[in-house]
Amino acid sequence: MIEFEKTPEIADWLGAGSINLFGKPFAGKDSQGNRLAKRLDGVILGGGKILRGSNIPAATQAIMDRGELIPTVDFVEIVHPFLGQPDFDNKPLILSAVGRLEGEEEGVIEALEISKHPLKAAVYLPLEDKLVWERFEASQQPASGHNEDARGIRSDDTREKIAVRLEEFRDKTIPVIDFYREQGLLIEVDATLSKNEVEIAILTELAKRAAV
Repeated sequence: MIEFEKTPEIADWLGAGSINLFGKPFAGKDSQGNRLAKRLDGVILGGGKILRGSNIPAATQAIMDRGELIPTVDFVEIVHPFLGQPDFDNKPLILSAVGRLEGEEEGVIEALEISKHPLKAAVYLPLEDKLVWERFEASQQPASGHNEDARGIRSDDTREKIAVRLEEFRDKTIPVIDFYREQGLLIEVDATLSKNEVEIAILTELAKRAAV
């Protein structure tokens, strides 16, 4: 772990709050999420894990199966019990693109607030599509050596699925990022930097917020 002298100040400011990370495939949000969780003694959660661990009524599941957004009130009722479980008490939550579709933002914020893990910041790691594809190609090569940030083999890392995810990111996630920017919650860090440089940049911005 690289040293950052203001980590205690960030931890005090964050408390049991949440940080939500967004980025295209291969932008590094999972890598940075894991680093933040380790540094801040937090819990890293993705939307899939939250939903898999939640009790979803049949009617709501049918809405999701149609690819439609569920009402905010339903989202809160489903997600709040999961986020409020005792294992998460007094721990910050590091979220991996939770509520990444336009229209889910208010439900996420409300559920986090009720669960006593208020959203403190959203991090966006912008990366051009060209570099997404370059990183995808590199990921298909045999791994060499040990890398704690390695992405690993993922079933959704195919050309077809990545193309779909990039289109959905442009159409459905960029508006979410714009929402957090308008709310003054967004931290934007160049995803082309090295992993250590990205981490330091995120921590630097979090430290600025902690100092206010």
